[in-house]
Amino acid sequence: MATRPLPGSVPDAPGSYQFLDRDGRVLYVGKAKSLRQRLNSYFQDTGGLAPRTAQMVEQADHVEWMVVGSETEALLLEHNLIKQFQPRYNVRLKDDKSYPWLAVTVNDEWPRPAVVRGRKRSGVRYFGPYSNVGAIRETLDLLLRSFPVRTCSDTKFRRHERLGRPCLLFHIERCSGPCVGEVNRADYDRMVADLISFLSGDTGPLEHGLEAAMHEAAGALEFEKASVFRDKLEAVRAADAVRQMELERPEDLDVLGVAGDELEEAVQVFHVRSGKVVGRLALFVDKVEDLTAPQLIERILIDVYAESASGVPKQVLVPTMPSDADAVVEYLTERRGGPVALRVPVRGPKRSLLETVENNARDAFIRHRLHRTSDHNSRARALESLQRELGLPEAPLRIECYDMSHLQGTDYVGSMVVFEDGLPKKSDYRHFRVASVPGNDDYAAMEEVLTRRLTALLAEEAGGARSDGVGPGGTPGTAPAGSSTRRRFAYRPQLLLLDGGLGQLNVGVRVLASLGLTERIPVASLAKSFEEVYRPGSSEPIRLSRQSEGLYLLQRLRDEAHRFAISYHRTLRGKRMTVGALDGVKGLGPKRRARLVDQFGGLAGLRGASEDDLMGVSWLPAEVGAAVFDRLHTPLSPNGSTERRARVDG
Repeated sequence: MATRPLPGSVPDAPGSYQFLDRDGRVLYVGKAKSLRQRLNSYFQDTGGLAPRTAQMVEQADHVEWMVVGSETEALLLEHNLIKQFQPRYNVRLKDDKSYPWLAVTVNDEWPRPAVVRGRKRSGVRYFGPYSNVGAIRETLDLLLRSFPVRTCSDTKFRRHERLGRPCLLFHIERCSGPCVGEVNRADYDRMVADLISFLSGDTGPLEHGLEAAMHEAAGALEFEKASVFRDKLEAVRAADAVRQMELERPEDLDVLGVAGDELEEAVQVFHVRSGKVVGRLALFVDKVEDLTAPQLIERILIDVYAESASGVPKQVLVPTMPSDADAVVEYLTERRGGPVALRVPVRGPKRSLLETVENNARDAFIRHRLHRTSDHNSRARALESLQRELGLPEAPLRIECYDMSHLQGTDYVGSMVVFEDGLPKKSDYRHFRVASVPGNDDYAAMEEVLTRRLTALLAEEAGGARSDGVGPGGTPGTAPAGSSTRRRFAYRPQLLLLDGGLGQLNVGVRVLASLGLTERIPVASLAKSFEEVYRPGSSEPIRLSRQSEGLYLLQRLRDEAHRFAISYHRTLRGKRMTVGALDGVKGLGPKRRARLVDQFGGLAGLRGASEDDLMGVSWLPAEVGAAVFDRLHTPLSPNGSTERRARVDG
């Protein structure tokens, strides 16, 4: 159970606190107006605590805290620490899936729209997210009829810029041809601005402008020009018709709806801009933390708007006010740079819209629960099976698997992949470049990789053994900022899995014994031939049932470690081959070489490029382009050196 801080040692000030286990893993992060009052509430009779809170306190070893200047700062610090450590007992928001966004690269010389997923980048305006990628592509195709901005990649743009002729999209009037100077900068920027205005939901001025231009052209008897404006107006209205809901007034607001049970919650956020629903965000919450409805809304609001690509609107509609509404409003106001209002609608169109969002959340939760039930049960069965079949002291919630890859002893690499709770945790994956093993020796390479990884574990534990807010003599004190920032690399696995047979297992046993970790970390190996598992103390393998969930999990781990090692090995080998092929070209340093290879899509694309293509690269001197072409197309002489081809001028 967590050690209770000495009376009076916890400051009566706002801040964030963290409960940690004996291995330094952060179990829970919280925030409080008064750290002293909040922490004292945990160290009472555990019968008075909620079940999950009592379980967390029992599992924790000690508590740390960080003092900040205000309650808003405490909110932000809590969010950042939860994001960094992903504690087991904190509410966690997860994307339902990677929804598509419509992005406009406003920082590019010639901005372009694109349908994207995944991580957001600076210098890009995002609109959405959208639930239907087909609808967003259809909308973009309609918009290009009115705003023919480029949609090609930078590589394709530069290629046509060098060639001096546009691509097919220009000829079918879906691009204005900036690559060949068919449109000036002012007109192009105006089209981009109109596109952004439409995507922001402000279509009224745009439609009025097109309609006025159409009537003006018709009045001047320029019917062909008028038909162009008519087609653009119809395209804008058709794209606008994709939006399914609309408020009576052109307001900017977000609507948040939730639905769930005592374990999970589905969250839906509808983005309304200029009175029209232009996108939505779907999330799911693991309610491992005991929270009331207002506390849950507070946590969702902080997490959603911490990195919202859609920005913070003037108004946010919620089903119930957050527990500390003033602090949340102050936080959102800082994020927006202007006033933000939180409201619970009780009647009218906004109440109807909130009910629609809540219905969407309810439907999403039902679908998620049906899928999650079977998935969670299978993973739980797999972990229980491994504990039972392999004789492990506890269920292997964290498993690390290792594999080696090389080509005839060159570019020797090792991989470490991590599964937690039966799922890949890619943020903890690691690559190793084997440095001390000459030739082909998998056992020695495995020994080096394991020694480096486990030595780092011991170093992290030794270096941070008391960096836990405990002062001299075991007296709790205020932890310095960052004192709990143990790297994830330092977390102890409940199972070390090696790709191989009895030989690899013996290597693992030897490394664990040499570092004094035999009793702390179980080890096993999985042989490829018959999918047999070896454990220390017996030369006979353990044969798991072919229908075993545990065996399936081990196979996934082994295959993922193999894939991760192979991909890294190919990357290193590709870099070495590229450097070798272009080594010694005068005027071609590492940066130019990397940029050149990237522009032509790899060494194969570079070899297939003509001399004119290479000499026409705008940022590369012509003589360097010619030298690169010579190097890639000069055969080797009998003594292994290159014979420069004869160049004939004229």
